[in-house]
Amino acid sequence: MTLHEEEGLQLTEVQRLEGHTDRVWGLAWNPVTGTAGVPAMLASCGGDKTVRIWQQRIPSSTSFDCLEVLEEIHTRTVRSCAWSPSGEKLATASFDATTAILEQNGNEFECVSTLEGHENEVKSVSWNASGSLLATCSRDKCVWIWEVLPGNEFDCVSVLQGHTQDVKMVQWHPTVDVLFSCSYDNTIKVWAEDGDSDDWRCVQTLSEANSGHSSTVWAMSFNATGEKMATCSDDVTIKVWGVDIARLQSGDTNASWSHLCTLSGYHDRTIFSVHWSREGIIATGAADDAICLFIESEDRSVGNKDNTVDGHGPAYKLLLKKEKAHDMDINSVRWSPTENRLLASASDDGSIKIWKLDSMQ
Repeated sequence: MTLHEEEGLQLTEVQRLEGHTDRVWGLAWNPVTGTAGVPAMLASCGGDKTVRIWQQRIPSSTSFDCLEVLEEIHTRTVRSCAWSPSGEKLATASFDATTAILEQNGNEFECVSTLEGHENEVKSVSWNASGSLLATCSRDKCVWIWEVLPGNEFDCVSVLQGHTQDVKMVQWHPTVDVLFSCSYDNTIKVWAEDGDSDDWRCVQTLSEANSGHSSTVWAMSFNATGEKMATCSDDVTIKVWGVDIARLQSGDTNASWSHLCTLSGYHDRTIFSVHWSREGIIATGAADDAICLFIESEDRSVGNKDNTVDGHGPAYKLLLKKEKAHDMDINSVRWSPTENRLLASASDDGSIKIWKLDSMQ
């Protein structure tokens, strides 16, 4: 049965993870856990300067325990965290202007490298698909690309300057080495390596002029194939973009992204986080304390509030809205990459919640 055919789905809170003493900013599921009998592992970070590692009590259960609290890695808010594709390293980005690289050693995590260079707060960190490159971005308006070298060495190979304001998030494309950044300047920029010079350049800017956002762009996420991207903004909309994936994967990094549709009228305050599940469900978390779930609709006349579609783009419909999912702003929503329909959310209320999407009993 496909999602299109399912009726009566509900988002059920299965656990509330307590421990952070300030707002929780970021979440990241370890991509090699939660499968083949390995308990799922989740990292969280926040305003209390800590990184917490949570682990399923037993595989496939919905009970998580705090495995470790990392308290002395950063001296200010930890804004973002990301696991390497191998699941062996965790990168953490902080307002102390550094990015730390943590490695698991038995049951403990240790800091094996600290990346310095940004002038002020580092807002986001992302690994490319192979784990050979790391990107960071900052309030200093710059995006840095780091090459991962043996012996936990990281070499800055490019400093990308193009945004005119604070860069909120960086995200690598899931299959090709093309980098995306979004900013307080209301734009999303697409960066690729210049084959002739080995330097990186901006190959496209998605702005209000080409159906982009009219206010701060907070986050972006790709679908499983990498042919679509969802973005969310302070303008209270979610936008879906598409690319000719065959052209992109053939090595043409100039393949341009085009606006497919805009979803508006679902949240009434800033949308801080968007995440696309493997099976095609878009989750959003916002300052209205709600979580929304969307799926692609085969019915192009789908009766939603304001689903503007360009040309022959897809239409999306609201699967469900969970009002009062948290007591305060929701900063991050993340689907488990391995556990079907398991969603984690993080909030200004200091909590993390684990949700299960299932049929109503």
